[in-house]
Amino acid sequence: MALPPLRLGVNVDHIATLRNARAGRNPDPVRAALVAIEAGADGITAHLREDRRHIRDEDMARLKAEISKPLNFEMAATPDMLRISLATKPHAVCLVPERREELTTEGGLDVVGLHNALAPFIARLNDAGIRVSLFIAADPAQIEMAARLRAPVIEIHTGAWCDAVVDGHTKKADSEWQRIVAGAALARSAGLEVHAGHGLDYATAEKIASLPEIMELNIGYYMMGEALFVGLGETVRTMRAAMDRGRQKLASAT
Repeated sequence: MALPPLRLGVNVDHIATLRNARAGRNPDPVRAALVAIEAGADGITAHLREDRRHIRDEDMARLKAEISKPLNFEMAATPDMLRISLATKPHAVCLVPERREELTTEGGLDVVGLHNALAPFIARLNDAGIRVSLFIAADPAQIEMAARLRAPVIEIHTGAWCDAVVDGHTKKADSEWQRIVAGAALARSAGLEVHAGHGLDYATAEKIASLPEIMELNIGYYMMGEALFVGLGETVRTMRAAMDRGRQKLASAT
C-alpha cells in the first residue's frame, strides 16, 4: 500500500530570537533555513509576530526570495499581517492565536468564536492563491468550523499531548493522544489536509507520524535546542529519520 508522504517543516523563529538578543545580524535565520533544506527539510516555517520579538519583516522577504522550498508564514489574523502576507506571497499562511504576554503560542485558534472575522480574511488569502492553514485544537467543533470556513488545511496543536508525555502524566497523555487521533480522522473525513505541530521531539514526532491522516509536521524549538549540541543539519536528519520510522510502522500495520 502506497503511503501518503510526510513533510517536515522546520521553524526558524528561535534562530532569530538568539540573533535579537544582541540586536545584531547573527545567527541568521535565513542561513539556518538553507542548512535545514540542504539536510532534508521540506519547507520552512516562520512566525512574524506583532511585536517582532524574533522574526522581522525583512526576514520574511529574504526567506521568500532565497529558499527553494515552500515558506509557511505563521501570523495572527490582523489587517497588518494580511497586508504583509499578500505582499510577500508565501506558499502558505498558518493563522495562529497571539497574545503579547505569552512566551509561545498557548493554544489553538478559536475559529468558532472568530468565525465572522476569519471568513473574509481566509477568503482574501484563498483568492490570492495562498494556502490557508488554521492552527487549532483537535476539537470537533473547531475542525467542523474550519471546513465551513473553506480553509483547506488545519494544523493540530500538539502542545498539551507533548507536555503530558514529557512530564510523565500517562493518563493525560493518553487522553490527549486519543483526541488527536479522533481529530485527525474527523478532519480528513471533512476533506481537510491535516498537519500537526507544537512541542514535538524525536519520540512524539515518530509516534504522530504513524497517523495516516497527518501530512506535515512543523517543528522548531526542540530542534534548535538539539542543534546547539550536534548541529542543525544533523538534527534535521535525525528528525527526518524519526518521522520515517513512524511511517514505516504505519506501513507494517496496513
